[in-house]
Amino acid sequence: MIERVAIVGVGLIGGSLALAWKERRPDLTLIGWDRPDVLAAARERGIIDETATDLKQTVAGADVLILAAPIGTNTALMAEVAASLASNTIVTDVGSVKVPITHAACAHLRPDQVFIGGHPMAGAEQGGLANADAFLFENATYVLCPGRHESTPSFRALADLVEATGARVLPMDAAHHDHVAACISHVPQLLSVALMGLAAKRSQTDPAVLQLAAGGFRDMTRIASSPYALWEPVLRANKRDVTAILSELITNLAAMRHMLEHETTESLAPLFERARIVRETIPRDSKGFVDPLADIYVYAEDRAGVLAHIAVTLHRDNISIKDVELLKVREGTGGAFRLSFIDDRTANAAVAVLEAVGCRAYRLN
Repeated sequence: MIERVAIVGVGLIGGSLALAWKERRPDLTLIGWDRPDVLAAARERGIIDETATDLKQTVAGADVLILAAPIGTNTALMAEVAASLASNTIVTDVGSVKVPITHAACAHLRPDQVFIGGHPMAGAEQGGLANADAFLFENATYVLCPGRHESTPSFRALADLVEATGARVLPMDAAHHDHVAACISHVPQLLSVALMGLAAKRSQTDPAVLQLAAGGFRDMTRIASSPYALWEPVLRANKRDVTAILSELITNLAAMRHMLEHETTESLAPLFERARIVRETIPRDSKGFVDPLADIYVYAEDRAGVLAHIAVTLHRDNISIKDVELLKVREGTGGAFRLSFIDDRTANAAVAVLEAVGCRAYRLN
């Protein structure tokens, strides 16, 4: 029976897990370990019940240990606390690469301790405790890599704990997970960075490149804003799978270039059709590694206070704006704002609220 959960790293993921359990598993005692200022903020928000400045004291007596620090740090932390963990303690992590941490568990944990790797397929563009959200994992796929523990009570207990956050548990082999993650998360991140690099280079001699870089290009490169410090340990840990997927992508791009150079453009038609068909099979009711924001567009007059009016109108209905951008404005006539929200439901609600007060608001399908 799980009663005490130690969370090492009370940031976006660790804090969101704690918030979710506070709402749905109030029977749990949550112990946090992080920097003193982070722990103070977590206590102030009521996210955790206990804090400890000593790491070994934090994990002692825990039924479950959540390693929610950066990937490279989690391995070192596991080695440091292994001797302090009780028998049958369940150890899990939240990193996006699973093979290295699984190997570390084999090296450092005792046979009477249980390691089950974890990866919640949800996140946000901004990290840190300030952005923690009790509903971050709602309808998200949460990968668990149980290894030899899949048929044990420990795995079922951890799966039940994860499902209490609103997530959907997907058991998966660690090596399989890392290959899939390289394909749908790690390589797309590099592709986004490469596209922005191309646009940046071209814009040095042609300003129109960035002036016109909206719509599809902006959506494709949204994740290029992610910091290198976040991605460096991920790419290093999953280097083999990432390079393999990159090679496959380069081969596909080279094939497209060959079709354009030596065949008719009609040769590309089957590729477009296949992409369209396959994309329609992607689940629409679950989250991914970093969830896209839902955008609406609002036409506004060129007058003082118009943005404040929009923001206050939405605030009155407890609708939170996640991002805002002024797309275009002409003096004396007005322009358009792009407002982003956490999901489609919130975006649709925002349109309805704004239309009710006479604003011209709509979504692009």
